[in-house]
Amino acid sequence: MRSVIDILDLSVRELDALTDTALDIIARPEEYAHACEGKKLATLFFEPSTRTRLSFEAAMYELGGHVLGFSEAASSSASKGESVADTARIVSCYADIIAMRHPREGAALVAALNASVPLINGGDGGHCHPTQTLADLLTIRREMGRFDHLTIGVCGDLKYGRTVHSLVHAMARYEGTRFVLISPEELRTPDYVLASLREKGVPYSETAELDGAIPALDILYMTRIQRERFADPDQYERLKDSYILTPDKLADAKKDMAILHPLPRVNEISVAVDRDPRAAYFRQALNGKYMRMALILKLLDEARKDPGPAITLPDGSVSGTYVCRNRRCISAVEQELPQLFRPDGREKGLYRCVWCDTAATD
Repeated sequence: MRSVIDILDLSVRELDALTDTALDIIARPEEYAHACEGKKLATLFFEPSTRTRLSFEAAMYELGGHVLGFSEAASSSASKGESVADTARIVSCYADIIAMRHPREGAALVAALNASVPLINGGDGGHCHPTQTLADLLTIRREMGRFDHLTIGVCGDLKYGRTVHSLVHAMARYEGTRFVLISPEELRTPDYVLASLREKGVPYSETAELDGAIPALDILYMTRIQRERFADPDQYERLKDSYILTPDKLADAKKDMAILHPLPRVNEISVAVDRDPRAAYFRQALNGKYMRMALILKLLDEARKDPGPAITLPDGSVSGTYVCRNRRCISAVEQELPQLFRPDGREKGLYRCVWCDTAATD
């Protein structure tokens, strides 16, 4: 049995196979209409969501299965103080597979360690959002016809943007990928993501200027500045309008460039851009349903063949020496959850929090 917490839990071969399955679902939906008959998906959404939650639910219904769950923490026992670990144990008694979103980074890993059914991370804080990346990948394949030799610009909140982190990790594994990272200084891509690119030899550049970057791009991935990730409201107000994509800014863009956005948007893409054939973000949302269908099928099939533990902690984890200073980490609030750290693997002597990937301090 497997759970998917991070996009790196899936190999390149598996990503390609999932996109193949999704394309087959699109071509032959009737063949999949009863694939999950008698199965139940639990959607545990401790944080508001429209696309991800409804996409998971639509995916399960279209596979012939059933859905149960909640759409906000206030309507769950979390409002009474129940831990994520206990919630996962309880819900495993009622469902065959779980999709979970939580505002705390590392919450999905805690849940997966305690669940007795496969768990899919629907987004944990500013950390990971693997199924959004699956939607992104199917969109890239359908819009561009390939995954390799693409120049990808990601723009906006690159610090807290979990969709960006997952996309970078996924696309860095394909030959010829190049990234242009576009953000204000305060919202730069985290060091651990950049270190991963350097380790793989993936070229990237950082800039604060969107207009000058656009002509070289095959894909422009816009993101919103996320109000909910800011502890300081004044900083959000200062940065919220950093980038606004308008039709005039696309004048020098490639004719076959694809514009992606994980949604929801606020004002970072003008509605006038929606009429541009390169605007793929609403097609991207639909693609998310097909990829979640493919992933649900894969994980249920693997659980049927091997019902063993879904996930274990990484080898070499240590405790007692280091401290995680990330206030959004699940280890800051989860009952009796130890602070655990693993060797970075890229920088000698550096350890990272097992739960949220933040660099440790001693």
